[in-house]
Amino acid sequence: MKLLLFLLTLTTGLDTSPDKLSTLRLGTVRGVRSLQRVPRWKRERRTEHSSRSERKRRDSFGMFDGYDSCSEDTSSSSSSEESEEEVAPLPSNLPIIKNNGQVYTYPDGKSGMATCEMCGMVGVRDAFYSKTKRFCSVSCSRSYSSNSKKASILARLQVTGKPPTKKAKVLQKQPLVAKLAAYAQYQATLQNQAKTKAAVSMEGFSWGNYINSNSFIAAPVTCFKHAPMGTCWGDISENVRVEVPNTDCSLPTKVFWIAGIVKLAGYNALLRYEGFENDSALDFWCNICGSDIHPVGWCAASGKPLVPPRTIQHKYTNWKAFLVKRLTGAKTLPPDFSQKVSESMQYPFKPCMRVEVVDKRHLCRTRVAVVESIIGGRLRLVYEESEDRTDDFWCHMHSPLIHHIGWSRSIGHRFKRSDITKKQDGHFDTPPHLFAKVKEVDQSGEWFKEGMKLEAIDPLNLSTICVATIRKVLADGFLMIGIDGSEAADGSDWFCYHATSPSIFPVGFCEINMIELTPPRGYTKLPFKWFDYLRETGSIAAPVKLFNKDVPNHGFRVGMKLEAVDLMEPRLICVATVTRIIHRLLRIHFDGWEEEYDQWVDCESPDLYPVGWCQLTGYQLQPPASQSSRENQSASSKQKKKAKSQQYKGHKKMTTLQLKEELLDGEDYNFLQGASDQESNGSANFYIKQEP
Repeated sequence: MKLLLFLLTLTTGLDTSPDKLSTLRLGTVRGVRSLQRVPRWKRERRTEHSSRSERKRRDSFGMFDGYDSCSEDTSSSSSSEESEEEVAPLPSNLPIIKNNGQVYTYPDGKSGMATCEMCGMVGVRDAFYSKTKRFCSVSCSRSYSSNSKKASILARLQVTGKPPTKKAKVLQKQPLVAKLAAYAQYQATLQNQAKTKAAVSMEGFSWGNYINSNSFIAAPVTCFKHAPMGTCWGDISENVRVEVPNTDCSLPTKVFWIAGIVKLAGYNALLRYEGFENDSALDFWCNICGSDIHPVGWCAASGKPLVPPRTIQHKYTNWKAFLVKRLTGAKTLPPDFSQKVSESMQYPFKPCMRVEVVDKRHLCRTRVAVVESIIGGRLRLVYEESEDRTDDFWCHMHSPLIHHIGWSRSIGHRFKRSDITKKQDGHFDTPPHLFAKVKEVDQSGEWFKEGMKLEAIDPLNLSTICVATIRKVLADGFLMIGIDGSEAADGSDWFCYHATSPSIFPVGFCEINMIELTPPRGYTKLPFKWFDYLRETGSIAAPVKLFNKDVPNHGFRVGMKLEAVDLMEPRLICVATVTRIIHRLLRIHFDGWEEEYDQWVDCESPDLYPVGWCQLTGYQLQPPASQSSRENQSASSKQKKKAKSQQYKGHKKMTTLQLKEELLDGEDYNFLQGASDQESNGSANFYIKQEP
């Protein structure tokens, strides 16, 4: 409607007062030329103003009710008492796009015109409703109050919490088993490492330059349902027109111009000012959800000036005709686009909420943690007994690793009792309904049993899919899984997956989909054959029918760029690429790193984000590893691989000893099974042939 109104005013100079709106609604965008013009006597009547008002109109170079391309003498600046700010003298050669004889001032609440704060309609201020003249009608006033529009606008793009304050380091990446083994030493030497290791700097990295120089494509926003605007992105695409600040201008006042989208990359758009045709000299990248991007017609409704870029200001003699021709039938952003962006960035989780989260030092159990901050839906959780609040864990609010207080007890999951027996002041339990619910399953019939074999992504090395065994069946469809050949005797390295988890697969999944399956550590009969292994171990495979086979139409394609969490160091979000797609399973490669650090991730994982997400939310993005980092990485690659086995053994000894000590202290509990269905992990399964 705003675009239609904008085009109508360009062509006809029609009054936009409330009594004319019903007439405007009858037309279509392509039919603007067929509407009758306002009679000459009405236009002449509008131009009967005082000389001071005329000077003010000429000095105000906004395109509000129509376009004229001409050069006027604007050497005198307005000093009217009705205006709050003076407009600097404009160059005489600047094309001024004037009002059609109507005095129009910025909506300053004192004189001239006013803009309705509810519907955005512009009209004569004296005709507006109430003493404050904020609304055009009683209905708008009531709607504004009932919808709490004011609160929504004031909360625009509000992000709770702060991004990591320390510059992220280029880590010598390694499987988490090695990190766990050296966790105590890592904590003690963290400050020294921060001083000795070079920090990754975002200076010089630009998504726009990175994509343009390599002809990359980015995954569309619609692939990320958990991200802002992921479910309401609509048909925003190339050739959509928007109003943006005009940076090719020497005026002291902030002015705008119309631009078209040339290319989309996630939230980022390559824009080109109208009038440049095929000239890309002044093309620029910006975040389409930014506060300076508006639908066509916003300037007219908000009283903002539209001025052509200086480079092309003399290219056309009639800007009015040019813009009408270019904008007729064109698409623009929805009028409530900025409101939708703001609403999609409001998160139900708040600081001081208590949750149960996986213990990063013992994956077999959970601990109580407190929400410290929220950035773009990502939570920085601090374990409750951390005195200096540095023992933290990052995850998304929809992560399958967090649950409501009492979840572990309800399903029979192992839980570490906190040393804090009483809640700290201000801390409160997160309501259970805020956690995404998993798919309900029927465990009464044929179901998973202890000892059944399957294939699973190793949570300690996400680049591999391993031979695994169901070690314990919990309530509500949850399973405790162990990696064959790598388990501690006391089960301290078991991990919890739901039966619908995208990280577990039936026997034979890797072979059918030509993925390398990691055999049990120490297994010598290679190549690995499932039939022989099942016979040797006297075990059976989990029935294929128990795995969910739903595959969503996710929209990802090989080669697409995105921003992805490094799950081995979950506080880091890196530049990444989709390198392989197996049904709903994605192989994520971190640009600049070796393939051994790739990660298998589900297409609906909340740890994947569109290009531009970090910029939108204020989170720090890790750019591709530099050439020097790769050289150092290659030099130490052999040494790291050689040390992995010893590190792994050290990890096993340490975790077993620690767990036994904690059991003696009575800190670790194994609850009886109850009932709960709180866990978020999208169902992910694949079409697999049933072997006879």
